[in-house]
Amino acid sequence: MVHRFILHNDDICEATAPILAAGQIGVLSGWGVFSTLRVASGVPFAFERHWARMCRDARLLAVPLPEDPEYVRSRLLKLIQANAVTHATLRVAIVRNRGGLWEAPNERAFDLVALTADLKRWGAGVRLAVAEQARHAASPFRGVKMLSWALNLVQLERAQKRGFDEVILLNERGEVSECTSANIFVASGDTVFTPPLDSGCLPGVTRDLLVNEVRAAGVTVRERPLSMEDLYSASEVFITSTTRDLLPVLGIEDRVLTPSGDLRARLESAFRQYTDRYISTHPCRD
Repeated sequence: MVHRFILHNDDICEATAPILAAGQIGVLSGWGVFSTLRVASGVPFAFERHWARMCRDARLLAVPLPEDPEYVRSRLLKLIQANAVTHATLRVAIVRNRGGLWEAPNERAFDLVALTADLKRWGAGVRLAVAEQARHAASPFRGVKMLSWALNLVQLERAQKRGFDEVILLNERGEVSECTSANIFVASGDTVFTPPLDSGCLPGVTRDLLVNEVRAAGVTVRERPLSMEDLYSASEVFITSTTRDLLPVLGIEDRVLTPSGDLRARLESAFRQYTDRYISTHPCRD
C-alpha cells in the first residue's frame, strides 16, 4: 500500500492528489525512467548507484533529468520524513512531458515523482516459472528500466496464476537472462555466477554490488552465460533485488531445489555489513 504522501517535483502531496495528466506524453507512452530503492534506517540505500543507472537509461531514451542528483536526494529525504518511515520501499520516476503527437502544453520538460510503501515480506524463498523468448539480448535498449513496464508485469502475472512467485526470462539464444524484477545467481563449488549484461538482463544495483564491491571470504562472484541446466545442477540458486536482498530459489517449474552449500548465506552476511556501513556514512536528514 502506498503511503500517505508522495513527492511531485518540489512538493509533498497527498497520494490521492491529481498530479499527472493524460496529455503528458510520458504518461500515455510510458516515456520515462524509474528506479526502486530501499529505505534503510531512513536512508535511501545506494542512491548514487540508482541515480547513475537512471542517468544512463535516460540518455538512451532521451528523457531529460534534473542536473543535480543532490536536488533529487534531498527531496527523497523530505518524502521519507513526511511519511515517517525508517524501513520501506521507495519508487522514483522521471516522466517526460514533451514530444510526439499527443504532447500537451506543459511548462516543465519532465516531472519528478516519488512514493513510498511498506516492504514486502518475501518468505523463505521463491518458486520460479520459465518463459522463453522473453528478453531480446541484441536490443540496444536491453537492461533499460523504463516506465513502460507492462511486459514484465504480464509475465509475472501469468507465472503467479500458475502458482509461482516469479519467472525466469530466457533470451533469444535460450540463455538465462533475469527475472521480471530480479537478477539471478547460481553457486557451483566456491564460485557464484550471474548472467552477463549482454544476456539482456537489467544491471541491478544489488547485482552490481555483489559483482564489484561486496566480498565474502572464500566466495568468488563472476559473470558468465547460464543455461537452464546450469540452474538445475547448481548447489544453490538465488535471486537478488533492492527489496529482496539475496533470496533462495526453492524450485523451478516442477523441480524442487535443495540447497547444498552456504555461499549465498556468506554473501548475504557480507552484503548486510556493506549496507550497515553505507547507512552509517550517509545522513538520513539534510
